[in-house]
Amino acid sequence: MSSGDEGLLTLTIKMRVSLEPSLFKELVSLMKRYREALNHAIKVVIENKALSLGKAHKLLYSILKERYGLPSKIAIDCYREAIAIAKSWLGNPNRGRVPGAKTPRLWLTNKYSYRVRDSYVEILGGFRLRIIGWDKRYDAYPNGDAILLFKDGKFILGISKRVPKPAKYIPRGILAVDINEKHIAVGNSKTEHRFETAIRRALHYKHLAEELQKKYSSPKCSAWLRRRGILNRVRYFHRKARNIIEDWAKKTSYRLVSMAKQHQYAVAREYLTGLIESVRKLPKEHRVGLTILSYRRLEQWIDWQCEKNGVPIIVVEPRGTSIACPMCSSKLIENGYRRLRCSRCGFEADRDTLAVLNIERRALVQMWGALTPLNASQMTDVSPNR
Repeated sequence: MSSGDEGLLTLTIKMRVSLEPSLFKELVSLMKRYREALNHAIKVVIENKALSLGKAHKLLYSILKERYGLPSKIAIDCYREAIAIAKSWLGNPNRGRVPGAKTPRLWLTNKYSYRVRDSYVEILGGFRLRIIGWDKRYDAYPNGDAILLFKDGKFILGISKRVPKPAKYIPRGILAVDINEKHIAVGNSKTEHRFETAIRRALHYKHLAEELQKKYSSPKCSAWLRRRGILNRVRYFHRKARNIIEDWAKKTSYRLVSMAKQHQYAVAREYLTGLIESVRKLPKEHRVGLTILSYRRLEQWIDWQCEKNGVPIIVVEPRGTSIACPMCSSKLIENGYRRLRCSRCGFEADRDTLAVLNIERRALVQMWGALTPLNASQMTDVSPNR
């Protein structure tokens, strides 16, 4: 879901693959050894600042082959992935602890470590996996590096591709997006739509996990950590909650961008980076809900869909979008539950409608410069007394 060089987009095609039962254990063993080798390689690369292939090869090649039993090309792919992870981590000013791989995996180089033939994927070492299903829209573009994961007893192959970035059209208007805890307001001065979030469904599974943790805990120890069945169930509930939010974010972003593209609108959203600091000051119920919502994830998917579909994206300052009058910019006063009224011009609406109108207004200012108020009289060449 990341953009590549200027004029190109880098995307990943994911597909389910299956292996013959006779080779299942052998491939899983190789992937687990690769995971351990990768974690070791990441530490060595970071400690020695070995960010070049030559330096990493001298430090790691023999160790990866002898200690972890990796084939020659797989060992090279291993320290290549370690260098990529190390560069990403070192380039992050807010980096935390040293990253590591948890899922058994393999980094594969096209034509050298793997190749796709008909409905099968051939991997170095004599492994032949059958493709269960994949998105064929991008078959005309060449394959890049791939990654094979082993999750929940299933093999998942992700193949990277680079496709041309579509040209962005000149927008006819703005489609403003306001993200809230329970729903998302989308629209402009002409229309408005609201989409329900997946907070309730995700919180349901989070509460199930917390109830299990409380049930199998005591002041002295947490028994759920030592009982594999309970631990796996807790992990399942948390994973289910994350998957619900991820699926909702993908589908919602697609609907928003499709709506904007249909009407030739530009998508305008708020710049919400750093919002987590304000979220920490909220009551626990709202704090947990907004944290699970992962608004940043939704923003990323909206930006990605806009890039993929050639839809212009505008990011505006969020301060005051729900309390300022979109007509005269005066500060509003409360007039009921989630409703505000302007004491100067009399405009009244709920918070979400206000946010949509203010986001639209700020986006128009960025796109076309300073505007007259939305309620200003129309300028004509005809005398008003005529």
